[in-house]
Amino acid sequence: MRLARLDTEAVKQLGGPGGAAAHVRRLVADGASVREAVAEIIDAVRARGDDALIEYTKQLDARRAGDIALVVAQDELDSALTSLSRELVAGLQVAIANVALVAEAGVGEDIALDLPQGHRVTLREVPVSSAAVYVPGGRAPYPSTVVMGVVTARAAGVLDVAVCSPPGPDGDVHPAILGACRLCGVERVYRVGGAQAIAALALGTRTVAPVDVIVGPGNLYVQEAKQQLSGIVGIDGFAGPSDLLVVLSAQADGRAIELAALDMLAQAEHGDGSIVAAVSASAQVCEALEFVLRDRGSQHVTVGDAAFALVQVDSPREAIAFANAFAPEHLQLMGADVEALSRSVTAAGCVFVGADSATAFGDYVAGSNHVLPTAGAARFASTLSPRQFRRRMSEVRIGAGATRLAAAGAPIARAEGFEVHALSMEARIGENPAS
Repeated sequence: MRLARLDTEAVKQLGGPGGAAAHVRRLVADGASVREAVAEIIDAVRARGDDALIEYTKQLDARRAGDIALVVAQDELDSALTSLSRELVAGLQVAIANVALVAEAGVGEDIALDLPQGHRVTLREVPVSSAAVYVPGGRAPYPSTVVMGVVTARAAGVLDVAVCSPPGPDGDVHPAILGACRLCGVERVYRVGGAQAIAALALGTRTVAPVDVIVGPGNLYVQEAKQQLSGIVGIDGFAGPSDLLVVLSAQADGRAIELAALDMLAQAEHGDGSIVAAVSASAQVCEALEFVLRDRGSQHVTVGDAAFALVQVDSPREAIAFANAFAPEHLQLMGADVEALSRSVTAAGCVFVGADSATAFGDYVAGSNHVLPTAGAARFASTLSPRQFRRRMSEVRIGAGATRLAAAGAPIARAEGFEVHALSMEARIGENPAS
């Protein structure tokens, strides 16, 4: 465990909550650290397709496997599902139902607007033709990510949804991932991970069909590849290593501190590159939380090498200011005084309000999506929703509005030096006299 403490004096020396938030962000590496390596992988996939995918898969993931089949066979999906425990299947079914309900609520209807000049503009939403969900498989399998990505894409109306996940050293994708794919009705599963998987999904190879949109969390290599290929394929944003910020009341009692520590250690299970932080207006709360973190952290071998930070500020409002500057993937507010400020939060992937609202519920079964903007991207990006899988198109019907619109539009066109644009509009005047 790597734990940094910032007291109120340190926060002031760093320029206040904004400077302190930037300091905490710098505790882990960013995408720039892998940029050149990712570009090299993308170039290799572009040039050599399947051969490069198989080479990287054997080198980085399936080190003990013999021949690698990039596509997971349908009977593997069936057998994987039957191998899962009843409890896991039941839990996944709850997650599928709740995520579907929330996602379907985010699908917009067409909107028709009749404008004053006599014409109509209709805003239409249509789904993309194909999408892929990247499902990490390094430290542990993530069947929940299958649910979050696939169910949301289906709710958006995407019929062709693929899943890409790295195999383990033996060359097999974890059965929990494959079983979740079968439960979600996925027909196409690729046995490949990392930046090479993103390159294949964006560019296409002999085996891997290109898609319109790629979504899902992953390590820095995966997210950097999504960024580099975003001009070719749609992406959900930067969904890299996890981060959590807990805002604790200065009056937090022992139970609240225990719960906060447990929630922070839970996010640390995501491993290297993760940032787990807490902020409070009480030095005593920070000290007590540090003690519990160190004590509990030593008891759980699943806790990875995440960066921890404890930050003391002067007031609950300053704690919220720190949160908005930090723009966490997950934000937990614990204690009546900080919970009352939830509407003041302007930058977070998902906000969990109240001591019982653990981030872990959102990771699995709450219905909110766990594919969230990380690395501070919550300042401008949103949680995964049907929006990432749908495009809004305008349908314009001018008709009798041509005369009035030409009178308005032609001078603008001529001011920009586009005479034929003006003539194109004016040519409609005689055909459609003003009403």
